[in-house]
Amino acid sequence: MSKAHIEFTIHQGQQSAAQTVTIETTIIAGWTGRDPVALEKHIRELEELGVARPASTPIYYRVANARLTTSSVIEVSGGESSGEVEFAIVRSGGKTYIGVGSDHTDRKAETFNVTVSKQMCEKPMASELWAFDDVKDHWDQLILRSWAVINGERVLYQEGNVVSMLAPEDVMAGYSADGLPENSVMFCGTLAAKGGIRPASRFEFEIEDPVLGRRISHGYDVVELPVLG
Repeated sequence: MSKAHIEFTIHQGQQSAAQTVTIETTIIAGWTGRDPVALEKHIRELEELGVARPASTPIYYRVANARLTTSSVIEVSGGESSGEVEFAIVRSGGKTYIGVGSDHTDRKAETFNVTVSKQMCEKPMASELWAFDDVKDHWDQLILRSWAVINGERVLYQEGNVVSMLAPEDVMAGYSADGLPENSVMFCGTLAAKGGIRPASRFEFEIEDPVLGRRISHGYDVVELPVLG
């Protein structure tokens, strides 16, 4: 099994330190909405693209660890992929951390097999993590945002509180009675896209903690490779 070795800056209390985190299990949690109305909106949003309804919610997709990246550029096949901001849970050294990433997905492939579509694109992450213990008491106040550069214009693509999604403890418990395994990362669901899901030449995202006055941000350019044959 492949492993990913990612350099993170980990913030815990008043301390920050660089650390190489080894990832042995990568999971994309889908349909994690806490609000059934918002969840139904996202399901219908994807149905418009031809994606079938999930048999159950939430659902957990395994992805190759090699797909994780902190790069500022990714390459994709064709022009039918797009990003979506998600908070991410990282388990390492017996501790739980919170980060932010983009579940970049091939939308054409998604219409015939969601698992395959998840595997086709890199999963960009910001290179910073917060200790979960530092944010769990005000978790529902954290905010996710993303921006997309579409036809040369940078637009707000997603924005909302994490309260719209299952809390970390709940989404981990749904994966396994033992919780999230050591040396793993789980992307934990997204928000509806303002104006609908669409591709972009650049995607930027962040998680904001308004209580402690900080944020983690990342962005990446999307390079389209030709699809021939």
